[in-house]
Amino acid sequence: MSENNHLPVFGVGPYLIGMIILITILFFVLSFHNVIPVYKSNQIILSVLGFVLIVVGTIFWLSANVNSRIDDGIRNNQLITTGIYSKVRHPIYAAFLYAVTGAILIFDNLFLIFLPVIFWLILTVVIKNTEEKWLFEWYGDYYLIYSRKVNRFIPKVR
Repeated sequence: MSENNHLPVFGVGPYLIGMIILITILFFVLSFHNVIPVYKSNQIILSVLGFVLIVVGTIFWLSANVNSRIDDGIRNNQLITTGIYSKVRHPIYAAFLYAVTGAILIFDNLFLIFLPVIFWLILTVVIKNTEEKWLFEWYGDYYLIYSRKVNRFIPKVR
């Protein structure tokens, strides 16, 4: 896996999140300059939902990084399955996915609503073929059982 005998602390995450943020900003700029179509909804409910998604994303990020101490878990070869990790397997990616979706809703260009779907697909494919593959190789059946109980990005409603 790594020279330090543990999974990579960052993996592909910074590249994926960086790409998602840059693409979102690019589409905001293109919308602002009317290079791409702008379909306004002018509904306050979308702005409120957008704000809620940003708050949820922030809570997920803080819970994963501060409360769950994921970096320590990686360095100590522990699979973190408690706290926010008992709700979603990849709360840091979920946090950015929620926040970007919230920002798109607040920006109020319904033409951009396809972006979160594209981002979700990219994250799912890349994470499944990299980080989840590493986790399965490292933790075996324990990770497989965990992954069957806990969704990647969206908490199960019980």
